Amino acid sequence: MASVTKLRSRDLAALSEFAVSRPSTPEKAVTERRKYRTVWISDVHLGTRGCNAAMLIDFLDHVDSDTMYLVGDIIDGWQMKKKFYWPSTHNDILWRVLKRAKRGTRMVYIPGNHDEIFRQFTGLNFGGVEIRRQAIHETADGRRLLVLHGDEFDAITLSHRWLAHLGDAAYTAMMALNRWVAGFQRVFGLPYWSLSKYAKAKVKNAVEFIGRFEEIVAREAGARGVDGVVAGHIHTAEMREIDGVAYYNDGDWVEGCTALVEHYDGTMEILHWADEMAARSASGVAALAAA
Repeated sequence: MASVTKLRSRDLAALSEFAVSRPSTPEKAVTERRKYRTVWISDVHLGTRGCNAAMLIDFLDHVDSDTMYLVGDIIDGWQMKKKFYWPSTHNDILWRVLKRAKRGTRMVYIPGNHDEIFRQFTGLNFGGVEIRRQAIHETADGRRLLVLHGDEFDAITLSHRWLAHLGDAAYTAMMALNRWVAGFQRVFGLPYWSLSKYAKAKVKNAVEFIGRFEEIVAREAGARGVDGVVAGHIHTAEMREIDGVAYYNDGDWVEGCTALVEHYDGTMEILHWADEMAARSASGVAALAAA
């Protein structure tokens, strides 16, 4: 992996050839992969221990789409500058993304604040992955959606960068505790549950910030004359209408493990992948019991 502080176009060109290698976690031979017109994912935070890599790999092995948007914070450059962490499963995610592009999926990457190093390559295409600052997506039913990461509307990130990093440190500590809880759940066979997601939902200031963020983003989309907006950044999956503008957030793969998808008729849906895996597991157990 190239240094995140000295990334050059030739480094990205080399990365685009990564798809010809072999992943350490082979693709599952899934007979009936789900197919959607469009998939949006964001806030994967590769390069951190908080990334739910195994769950995302499972998602990528079960879901296909004509177009996929990577809506920022795919790689966490902030954390990698502090301490390098890159297990084989994180390589496996990149392999799957690049392989999709080679197989014909339109792949659009919109870097966020944690992977802002890639914004210098806006407008370029590497290995079939288009790098954009923002994008306009037209749904099957003719609606125009503005797609962006969303940190542009985060006043703390824009005006007080040192405070944003301080908050990031506190969040990293919370995620370390979250990993301990997840380990406990695995040992005792309990379903996935995110402590950090629960805590954020209960903290009044966090709830107010999320609501304010959603309103600001929707208002900006309305001012640009589009029908809706898709964002990431705040790790909170959501679908709602705000002042006549459709607001969508695809969530994250650290806490909620969610994706936003568009069906072929233009219908939008949020997939909660922990629930999907739990339902699949329960179905398998039931099938074995009935055999």
